[in-house]
Amino acid sequence: MGDFFREHASDIWACDFTVAYDWLFRRFTIFVVMKLHTRQVVHVAVSDSPTDRWTALQLRKATPWNQGPKYLIRDRDSKYGPRFSAVASTSGIQELKTPFRTPKAKAICERFMGSLRRECLDHTLIFHRRHLQQGVAEYVAYYNHDRPHQGIRQQIPDHSDQLQINPSGKIITRLVLGGLHHTYSRVAPLIPSG
Repeated sequence: MGDFFREHASDIWACDFTVAYDWLFRRFTIFVVMKLHTRQVVHVAVSDSPTDRWTALQLRKATPWNQGPKYLIRDRDSKYGPRFSAVASTSGIQELKTPFRTPKAKAICERFMGSLRRECLDHTLIFHRRHLQQGVAEYVAYYNHDRPHQGIRQQIPDHSDQLQINPSGKIITRLVLGGLHHTYSRVAPLIPSG
């Protein structure tokens, strides 16, 4: 798998599920699709009752206009049923199913799920599904646009946001998830007119 991954890294995505509970102990499932090469999360969705139909719809949303990967790593969860496989097939995606009980086969996706739990869910009192969806979406935006990753040499997954650093100007901070995380940026200094 190592040589295959190195040769096709930019063509491989992975998807996975994790579970979260709200303050009334209602169970919600979080579905994530991510690019392995850049660590960018492409799509995230929350459901209280995920089915094959719902999971297939999420794959369709993650790959609009057939802008998907060549390979998609997934486990053998029953939520990946015939509809999911049909969407993958019609989108030109080859599913790579992991062997049973081998979380390391999709380690990068599993690592994201751990980060999501440690850096977001473990510190959030969830009120309902929409609140969870909003919190997860805010964390994913932070993860994609502001958080550096060791696995990609301290780069940020969404390289389009990486502009030249302005050596002067005021540094501002933005709160993420109500202050759980912070982002910092430099504002261009104002040039007096005339």
